[in-house]
Formats: sequence, C-alpha cells, structure tokens
Amino acid sequence: MAIGRPRKFDLDAALDAAVKVFWHKGYEGTSLPDLTAAMGINRPSLYAAFGNKETLFRKAVDRYIEGPASHVQRALAAPTAREVVQQLWSGSIKLITDSDGPRGCFLVQAALVCGSSADSLRRDMAVRRASLVKILAQRFEQAVAAGDLPNHLVADDLARYVVTVSHGMAVQAAGGATQAELRRVAELALQAWPA
Repeated sequence: MAIGRPRKFDLDAALDAAVKVFWHKGYEGTSLPDLTAAMGINRPSLYAAFGNKETLFRKAVDRYIEGPASHVQRALAAPTAREVVQQLWSGSIKLITDSDGPRGCFLVQAALVCGSSADSLRRDMAVRRASLVKILAQRFEQAVAAGDLPNHLVADDLARYVVTVSHGMAVQAAGGATQAELRRVAELALQAWPA
C-alpha cells in the first residue's frame, strides 16, 4: 500500500483557525482563500484533510461545541437549576465578549443569513440550537422531580426562555455590548426565575 506525503501542518490548529474565520464571517461570507490563508494551507490540503467547505464548516461547529462552548456541558452538572443557568450565562458572556475571538455566538451567527444553497446547513444549525433547549428542558425536568423547581413548571418553556436570553445576549455582544452590560442583563433575567 502506498503511503502519501505526511501532512506538514497541525490539523487541530488549522481547524481552530477555520472556526474563527467561520465565526467571524459566517458560512457564506467565508471564501476558500479566507480559509486557506487563516489555516496556513493550500486548497488541495484543505480538501484532503477536511473535505469541502460545507464539511469543514460542520467540523468547525463540532470543534466550537467541544472547545469554546464546552462551558455548556459543565453548567449542566451544577447542583441546582438556577446554578445551571447562572453558569451557562456566565460562561456564555465570557465567550461572546472575549477579545481574543469573534464577538457573539458562532451557532447563532454563522448560518442565520444563508441563501438557498446553504439550506441544509441552516437546518442543521437550527437543530443544533434546538438541542440546547431539549438538553436544558431535560435538566429542568430533573430539577422539578427533585423539588428544586415548582412542580407546575413547564420545563420546555423555561428552557426556551433561558436559550432565548442567551441568544439575545449573543446578538447584543456581536453589536458591541460589554461583559458588564450583559451581566446586568443576566441578573435582570434571573429575577423572573420561578420561586
């Protein structure tokens, strides 16, 4: 079996660079020259290592969820539902206002404005965003069963509220809102927390 030439670039570093480009410019706003320049590779190497632009985008989304947005999974382990939300929003605020990366949320921004040629990506991103609602609703159902939340509470509604506030803060961050401003938004939103 013939062995091809070894790669002369770090796959992880290249994928991290692609995340930042897609996060900053969105799917359709990102060109292959943008990607190859940021990743430090040529087009044939990009295709060989990551597939086409759509496949690379999906890998970049996975990388974002596992890396920069991993605070979501950590927050779900908090002992109370309120602490879950506090940790979720706190981690999100840090991420979406971080001066080392693009402002806002990759999952919110990257595929919202896409033409018909990217419908499958838009649908996939909507499913990924909806999965956070589902995961939170399951966690809130556990909290209801444990007596941490009122038993009349509709877990899906509370989860949608939490995600809506989170996504709204991401849009505000993309527009220049500061960490301090968004912390005040989170504090205000928590005033509506079910007693």
